[in-house]
Amino acid sequence: MELIAEFCQNHNGDISLLNEMVYQAKESGCNYAKIQSISPNMLTFRERFEEGVSRNGKTLSIKRPYLQEKNRLQGLELTMDQQADFVELCNKVGIKPLTTAFTRGSISAIREAGFKEIKIASYDCASLPLLRDARANFERVIVSTGATYDPEIEAAAKVLEGSDYSFLHCVTIYPTPLSEYHLARMKYLRTFTNSVGWSDHSLYKRDGIMGTIAAIYYGAQIIERHFTIIDRDATRDGPVSIDASDAKKILELSKLTKEDLHLYLKQEFPNFDVTIGSLDRILTEPEILNRDYYRGRFATPIGNGLHKFNWHD
Repeated sequence: MELIAEFCQNHNGDISLLNEMVYQAKESGCNYAKIQSISPNMLTFRERFEEGVSRNGKTLSIKRPYLQEKNRLQGLELTMDQQADFVELCNKVGIKPLTTAFTRGSISAIREAGFKEIKIASYDCASLPLLRDARANFERVIVSTGATYDPEIEAAAKVLEGSDYSFLHCVTIYPTPLSEYHLARMKYLRTFTNSVGWSDHSLYKRDGIMGTIAAIYYGAQIIERHFTIIDRDATRDGPVSIDASDAKKILELSKLTKEDLHLYLKQEFPNFDVTIGSLDRILTEPEILNRDYYRGRFATPIGNGLHKFNWHD
């Protein structure tokens, strides 16, 4: 079982903190240390998200003002030089470096920074040109499949067929209630690739690592979880993050036999079968709203200052 420590925004743009996260992720046994290759210049302006859109009391578009979001991202940005340093440090301490690519225009720079493997976020699972570029430039592609419809997953699998790729089941509700896990979806994903896992966004204070352990019991070969070494209230992703001791515990439990893992879950999480859900689940309203915002959130700037949306052929 592979464990991806997703640093995401938990470094707060502080390089010394980021470096310490690498050391602690390695010490805890994580297989990957992961960042996100985001530049505020990638952010797109879309008018409907400035105030949000509602009709007859129903939310049609969430509110996420452009300037507010751009200013927030500016404090979190890692330059490509800093990302190259991150790769170098990971290689030095013996943990695999990983990053999420959000635009086709960033692929070359990410490769040149030294990354050998790449992550594609849920909202770009249907971005077939991005997937083609990722396949052509990296040794392995890991794709989350949250807020994505089955025909889109099938199309992604066709693009990646014959390459080394993994699909992660994901539910894009932040945080994700245990009853919305629908881990049965991993069985569906396994019809495309034998390398399948779970990207977990459960609320740590409420659920700890129990949902993650249930996912391992139900066959997850890869776990991605946000990872922090500071107070969980200090960052936006902190509430859904594990720490180094949690990572150690997850990896220890992953080595149990299925029978022993079942006994552990029955003792610590008696209703763990609430996580299995449905293989043919329907996207919830929050997921559809998140899909609407995050697909197209980032795009490659072109000469006239506009953005080229990366999911178009």
